[in-house]
Parts: sequence; structure tokens; C-alpha cells
Amino acid sequence: MAPKTALTEKFGLEYPIVSAPMGSVSGGRLAAAVSNGGGLGLVGGGYGDADWMREELSLAKTEATRPWGVGLITWHATNDAVEFALGYEPHVFMLSFGDPRPYVPAIKAAGCALLCQVQDVEDARAAQAAGADVIIAQGTEAGGHGARRATLPLVPAVVDAVAPTPVLAAGGIVDGRGLAAALMLGAQGVLMGTRFYAATESLGHQRARERIVAAKGSDTRRTRVFDVVRQYPWPEAYTGRALRNPFMERWDGREDDLGAALDGEIPAFETAVREGDFDTAMIWAGEAVDLISDVAPAAELLRRVGVEAEECLRRGSELLSNARRTSST
Repeated sequence: MAPKTALTEKFGLEYPIVSAPMGSVSGGRLAAAVSNGGGLGLVGGGYGDADWMREELSLAKTEATRPWGVGLITWHATNDAVEFALGYEPHVFMLSFGDPRPYVPAIKAAGCALLCQVQDVEDARAAQAAGADVIIAQGTEAGGHGARRATLPLVPAVVDAVAPTPVLAAGGIVDGRGLAAALMLGAQGVLMGTRFYAATESLGHQRARERIVAAKGSDTRRTRVFDVVRQYPWPEAYTGRALRNPFMERWDGREDDLGAALDGEIPAFETAVREGDFDTAMIWAGEAVDLISDVAPAAELLRRVGVEAEECLRRGSELLSNARRTSST
């Protein structure tokens, strides 16, 4: 039996697990598979590309038989993009990396639950004040964009700061041990990205998923080079964790030189993305890649994590029981 929490009760879930809205990876089929499998699946709206969202949100709406949602990058979002996504009637809307307040009225008016991802305690309090229904405390171990604070100390600090608003843990969580640990820190569930990148239903390139399975945590690094070459002006607080590759090794720490060489680098980078050449193109991935050993269907991943978390929590209870027996003898 998977753990029951405020998250599972709120959305009628079997597992207190949300799949991260990874841009260009978390499409409608993955979101639907996670939701139908008992978690909460989110479509990665990313930078708000209307054509991409139209196709993927349509898939999610058609294929999901249980609550699902969508996420956008807050600093790049627009009212039009938010309204466009809301038109597909998601149950949940997630905003990350920026001030959510401009978009809260529309999201609430549509009857959506609002999830806000934060990277520090101050932003958690601001998200609560803005009306977040659930707050996600994301540690630096996460794949893709994030900040500097680590998951282990950040999660309980956020839990204490925003109680009674439910908090989810994110960053370096890929299995049931991570879920059980997050629950012990006071979280009501977890947001998992990299583990679902390596799901059968993800839009990630097959070679990218194979590299995730083969990678070690030390193969990941936080960097700005992929944002520079894609010309995305991410705020200074956020960098992106990706698997190290020759492109990163060439330019990391030389971002100004890369900026001066974009005329030549952009065409080659765009070709690499199209062709799945991951010696140049990025693979966003978190530090817990050590613990990912296969590509599997989302429903199977949910089941595995749920079973392992139950076993971990049971072992924890047994430790306490053993201590009580010992003290009474």
C-alpha cells in the first residue's frame, strides 16, 4: 500500500508522486500515463510554444482519465500562454522560476490548483502569500534549472515556513527511498523529473534516455552554456544541471566567449538537437542518475517507487518497535 498524504487526498492519487513538467520531454502521453497510473502527470509547457502545447495538451486531455496538469516557466510566461493552456482544462497548473502573482487570478478562476516551485524559503513564503495550493521545494540536485540550496535541508525549512500549505520535495529523488525520506522531512509527496525522462512514454530521444541510464551523478554539472547558445536570458539565480558533454566542457566558464561566437555555434547546436547528437546537445539530468538502471513505462515506475517507499517506511517502523522492545527488557 503506497503512502497516503495530503497530496494523494487532494487529487485522488494512488501515489504521492508528481511528474515534473520537463520542457520538450514531458508531453501529453507521459502526463496521461503518470496520471492514469496513479500519480499526477504534468505537461511541460516550457517557454510556451503554442504549436507544441496544442498537440501535447490535446493528447493529455484526451488520454488522461484522472487529474493532470501543465507547467510553465514563470519568468517567460505571458497571460496569453497561460490562458491558452487553461483552455485545455487541466486540473493543476504549475509555475516555476519567477513571480507567480500575475497569473494567479486566471488560474484560480479556471478552478485549477496552483503548484509553485521554489528554491528558497523566502520564495516559498511569497508563493504561499500569492495563493499556491501546493509548494514544491526544489533542491540543487535536480536536473534542469534550479538554484543552490540542497534538498535535504531545504525541504523541512520550507515545510516549517509555510505550514499548513502542503509541500512536495524535488531534486535528487528517483526511487522509493527518496520518497520515504521526503515524507520523513515533512513533505506530502515528491516531484520527479529525471526518472520520468527515462520513461517509455517520454518525448526524450532514445539516445538521451540511454545516456541517463548509463550516467553517474558525477557526470552532471550545473551550467549556463546551454541557455547562452539557445539565447534564453535566464535570471542570474538559476543554472541548469545537465550531463557533461564536449560542448559543455568546451564552453563552461567561457560564457562570454560563447556569446561572441553564437553566429557559428547556434546552427551547429540546432543541428545537434535535431539529430540527437548529445556530444553537443544537452540532456538535463539530476544527480540521482546513479539510481536509474532502465527505461520503463511510467505506470511501472510509479508502482516500483510506491512499493519501495512502503518497504522503507515499514523498516523504519520496525526499528522503532525493536528499540521499544529492547528498552523494555
